Amino acid sequence: MNLTVLFYLGIIIAAGLLSGKLAKYLHLPNATGYLIGGLLIGPSVLNLVKEDVFPSLDLISVVALGFIAFSIGNEMKFSYFKRVGTKPIVVAFFEATMAVLFVFAAFLIYFAIIGKLNNENLRFSLVLAAIAAATAPAATLLVVKQYKAKGKLTEMLMSVVAIDDSVAVILFGIAIAITNAINPDIVHASIFMQIMHPIFEILISIGIGGGLGILLVLGTKWFTGRGNRISLVVMSVFLTVFLTDKFGGSTILGAMTLGTVFANFSPKYEEVNGLVYFVTPPIYITFFVLSGAEINFTVLTTVGVIGIIYMIFRMLGKIVGASTGSILTKQDSIITKYLGLSLIPQAGVAIGLSLVATQILSAEMGSQIKSIILASSVIYGLIGPVVTKYSLQKAGELTVKG
Repeated sequence: MNLTVLFYLGIIIAAGLLSGKLAKYLHLPNATGYLIGGLLIGPSVLNLVKEDVFPSLDLISVVALGFIAFSIGNEMKFSYFKRVGTKPIVVAFFEATMAVLFVFAAFLIYFAIIGKLNNENLRFSLVLAAIAAATAPAATLLVVKQYKAKGKLTEMLMSVVAIDDSVAVILFGIAIAITNAINPDIVHASIFMQIMHPIFEILISIGIGGGLGILLVLGTKWFTGRGNRISLVVMSVFLTVFLTDKFGGSTILGAMTLGTVFANFSPKYEEVNGLVYFVTPPIYITFFVLSGAEINFTVLTTVGVIGIIYMIFRMLGKIVGASTGSILTKQDSIITKYLGLSLIPQAGVAIGLSLVATQILSAEMGSQIKSIILASSVIYGLIGPVVTKYSLQKAGELTVKG
């Protein structure tokens, strides 16, 4: 029996605990500290965690994202949406769409200036711009939990983050359909079916997550012991992640739906989540430290001008889009001013979409998109939690100082 993985997990958690403590002294969010700790023990610096170990630890990241999505789903209360209506959906649509439009317009101007605005670069611009819509929920959730943030901005932020990935998948599906339609070399399926594919993906995810959510609600009525209830949640998250992946859905959206159903239909959800909270910290620590360890400095050198344009205009699009949506839905000035800054992090979903892009475009362009998304995810991952903390702090919604 090879137990080497346990050795590396021990190193990863130790690095997370130490870097988290250091981050606290420096008044940085734990997520940033964990990423830096992972960077230090990874192949790029000390090489304590070897690159060939990463594949054997991938399951940890998948499980962690499942629990993170489940926790975000818990924040999606029907009572909140009954109070505010469709406003979070409108805001999510604007911030995601504006990010895509800003990046796409910037690329068109750039290629026009250098005299290379042709069909191939138009398709490249459309696909890469579509990925800009996605926002990473993991860092946002960790900052909110660490500082026990509460208030109007926090409520809107958690709702928008939960909705954001669904909007991003739909926008990406539309972009892929248009990209294929203007490709003169290949005959594809109908545009209608290409646009419907991401909608099917969303419906599959909601169906699986919702079904298992109902079983979880019923299960917590039948099993009353603390250990049994924790086991039920773990089982439900595991099955949701497996089944949504198996049937072509989104594991994150499926787990969010699981959490949403549980939070809205179980009278015991607060009690059960309080128990689960004591199980998840080592999973979260491992996820963020491992993400930091996988950072490869050489990727950062490959982004070039296009990568810089992508990162700058995506941030501008998120900020302007969130503000526009907030103004149109008559949100509090705090939300209008600071929500966009809290939507900077980008990772899992964006990386997944970049892998799809490699199958749509040429090998060279697909590789370039993947490098840009990986590099931007590193930078967003380091600065995103800090900016999110700053936004919530300015809004006066941090109940724990640090």
